[in-house]
Amino acid sequence: MKLATFINSNHHTVIGVVNVENQTVLDLQACYVAKHKKENLAFKTMLDLIDAGKEALEEARFLDDLFKGDNRYNHHLKNIQLLSPVPEPRQIRDFNNAEGHWRNAPAGMEILRARLSNKPIPNRSDISVSIPEVNYTQPIFYISNRFNVIGQDATVTWPKYSNWFDYEGEFGIYIAKKGKDISQAHAKDYIFGYSIFNDFSARDKQMREMEGRMGPTKGKSFDTGNSIGPWIVTSDEIDNPQNLKVTVRVNHEVWGESSTSTMVHSFEKIIEYISESETIHPGEFLGSGTIAGCCSLECDKWMKDGDIIEIEFEKLGVLRNKVSREK
Repeated sequence: MKLATFINSNHHTVIGVVNVENQTVLDLQACYVAKHKKENLAFKTMLDLIDAGKEALEEARFLDDLFKGDNRYNHHLKNIQLLSPVPEPRQIRDFNNAEGHWRNAPAGMEILRARLSNKPIPNRSDISVSIPEVNYTQPIFYISNRFNVIGQDATVTWPKYSNWFDYEGEFGIYIAKKGKDISQAHAKDYIFGYSIFNDFSARDKQMREMEGRMGPTKGKSFDTGNSIGPWIVTSDEIDNPQNLKVTVRVNHEVWGESSTSTMVHSFEKIIEYISESETIHPGEFLGSGTIAGCCSLECDKWMKDGDIIEIEFEKLGVLRNKVSREK
């Protein structure tokens, strides 16, 4: 299933099942009330649905089959506002996880540093990049601001302290259930579903603050900086998440084409790593890291005020946002 959070015609925030072919979304709570004459607590929010586990998912599938095509409960996507599937995730951890990005992004930073210093722009091929061995032996991540999440067609506010604003084409998983010390062999059971992630970045601010060796702060943390959506694709629909085609478009022009096969560490490996001596919780979001070739640092094309950015993942859909410079 494809599960979405949206604002219905009564201006209520509800969850539903998306039919991509018909471009509709089914209001789950309204269907449950029609069937059972009472509300289901599992259908109040997406976090409630995730918390309720497999039985709630099966009930959602049953209602989707029962009310498919019923115009009373199906809303056309053009008539509603999609929010991020989980508007406030319980946690966001984002990873640095593609070898091509490890090589090309630091080179892009050197080119940007030269531009900001009014120095000659070096050839990318002449820039030597050394990848730390730790990147290969363990997943590397930072914790992002879970309150800065937006969804499909929301406007991203370009922070006023940045002149070099970047997108990052990623996807990620929502954790399905609570666990600790989870092995890779059992980690797939902890994946609720997948969603596209655009991790916007103020590169000039990030370049300066990373000199402090504490990871990204204001380069990544600003209102509307984390776009996730347009919906969750449940894990049973994705056989191999590391074999998906990725396309980035700005104003309909292709800026990047890649594949999730560029990921070094699988989501199962990531879950094993972060759950070592630490409990993970349902509703946490784990970002894949930038897919190789899917950011401005790598292609050296940069967004401008008013641009429309689209991140498309095979089987997951298209996440679309507009960027607007803060005045």
